[in-house]
Order: sequence, then C-alpha cells, then structure tokens
Amino acid sequence: MITFAPGPSKVYDQLSTYLQDAFEQGILSANHRSAVFMNLYQETETLIKEKLHVPEDYKLLFTSSATENWEIIAQSIVENASFHIYSGSFGKKWLNFAQHLNPETASLKLDTETEVDVASLEIDEKFDLIAITQNETSNATEVRNELIREIGEKYPNKMVAVDTTSSMAGIELDFTAADIWYASVQKCFGLPAGLGILIVSPKAIEKCHSKGESGKYNSLSFIIENAANYQTHYTPNVLGIYLLNRSLKDRPEIQETDGIIRERMKVLENTIAQSEKLTMLVQNPNTRSKTVMGIAGKEDFISAVKKAAEKEGMQMGSGYGPLKPTSFRIANFPAITNDEFEKLIKFLKEY
Repeated sequence: MITFAPGPSKVYDQLSTYLQDAFEQGILSANHRSAVFMNLYQETETLIKEKLHVPEDYKLLFTSSATENWEIIAQSIVENASFHIYSGSFGKKWLNFAQHLNPETASLKLDTETEVDVASLEIDEKFDLIAITQNETSNATEVRNELIREIGEKYPNKMVAVDTTSSMAGIELDFTAADIWYASVQKCFGLPAGLGILIVSPKAIEKCHSKGESGKYNSLSFIIENAANYQTHYTPNVLGIYLLNRSLKDRPEIQETDGIIRERMKVLENTIAQSEKLTMLVQNPNTRSKTVMGIAGKEDFISAVKKAAEKEGMQMGSGYGPLKPTSFRIANFPAITNDEFEKLIKFLKEY
C-alpha cells in the first residue's frame, strides 16, 4: 500500500539500509554524551545548513516533536504575549497552547482563500512574538516566504516564529526572514515520527537568555547550553538523528527538491482542474500549499474516492478536524517516488 497521507507519511525507500547500518555501527547503543554522538550532531547540523540553506549562525536543536516546540516557544521566548496568524486546526492548537501559558495571547484567523494583508496588519506593542503557521496541514494552505519577510520587516523589534511542519525539507524556505523555525521529521524529511527540529537565530538565543526562563526539563536555555557542546538536554532519539543525517547526505540541495515538488503540484492541480468530479479544497493558488493538496466534496463522495484508491493500492490522507468528513488530503512529499506519483495521477484522471 502506497501512502499519500500527510503525516506520518511515506518514508524514504533507503530507510531499511540506514537502519541496518545503524545497527551494525552501534548507533542504537551510542551514549548521548559520547564523541560518537557529538560528532553525529555536529555533522547533522552542518548538513541541515548546507542542504536547506540555513544561515551559518543559526543553531539546530532537537526536541521530541513539533508540538513540544509550541510549549518551548511560549515558555522560554515569549515575555508578554504572542500574536498568532493562522487559518486552520494546527495553527489554532499552537494558539491554545500559548494562551494556556500567556492569557494575553491574541490572534488573526485567516480565511483559506485570503492572504494576510501586511500593509493593514496592526499588532500591538505588548505582543513580543509573532507566530505564523507557514504550512497548515489540516486545510492545505500556506503563507508565502515573501509575506513572512514583510511581516518581520514591518515589526523588526518582535520575534517571528514559523511552523513549517509540513514544508521544511520540501520547499525552499527563507530562514533569514524569521528567528525561530520548527518541524517534525515524519513529513517532508521522509522519516519515522519521533523527532522534532527547532532552528533558532542568534536573536532568538539572545531573547531566551534575556528572559532567563530555566529550571524545566525543556527550558530553551538548558537545550541551548547542551547544544553548544553538541549534546542534548535529555536522552535523545539517537536513531532518529542518525536517520536524519543519512537521509540528508543522500538528498540534493533544497532548490532541486523545491523544483520537483512545485512541478509535481502543478501536474496535480491541472489534473484536478480538468476533472469533472474532483475539486481543490483551496482555490487561491497564492494560499494553496505546495506540499499538501486538499480535495473537497460531499461526505459520501469523499468516502468513495478513498475506498477506490485503496483498491488500487493507495491510501489517501483523511481530512482533519471539522474538514474530516468532507475532504481528503494528498501529500506531495519528496519521499514519494516518480512512479508512485504517476500512479496517483493516473488514478485521479480515470476516477
């Protein structure tokens, strides 16, 4: 069964080789304070910067998941309150986590077809961090790089944090446009779930030290302190970090992957546009995700399409939250092979 679910999603076919190598090299028993692990961490950070075009002075940190990063940001970075720009369920969940720790937290909820109007955007001085859900997995929307940069330039004294859970390693991101970026590896990285990635700028590190929050197991100051020596604040998912390292070595630089992903999405969009039965969940190309496609329809139709796909050996991703009965989602992630993608297109054209 080929899975097109947007997470956990299809892993790279080379994973079985990576796992066998990890076992034979003793990675599964490696101590996270050892030279073996510290070298692995340092090399992985170098690969992230090289392959994803992350600035040299940004720092790669490891957490348990993207979800944990919600709490870390609200707990260790935000001093007064954060202002959240979002359009769907995961952006709302980030907002709710932040509100639990900072009741003054506020938000701007966007319609799926509407881009944020930066010129008219007004964010009060009391908000010291702007939280942006760049790729909203639940409804297949995105915020373009250019808009993130415009927001940061309009509010240079505020921190900008960006959720790229379903886009990092799939499309090229402008990391210089924000201070905090995070993701999980079970989507565009093509790896098993269980590892979160948090990338922070020197400005974010300075803000963390300025706030001075400490004493919790996942206090960002504690994470950064350990990361300075290429160690982690807790016993990490060493296997997950090794798999990330190996897969990055085998992947091209992000501009090449970005080109493939965008070209595939064009084919997918054209296929749906020419269909008499299928309808894209997001009509505006400027707000439509490049890595997740949403298909909308009546509940019985959506169920029928998913069942027909399963008979052909393909699993579609269910809709999420309030959209679950009336949509399904298709992952356009790098681990999906050309043959698998062509099989998907053939199915959609003939349905």
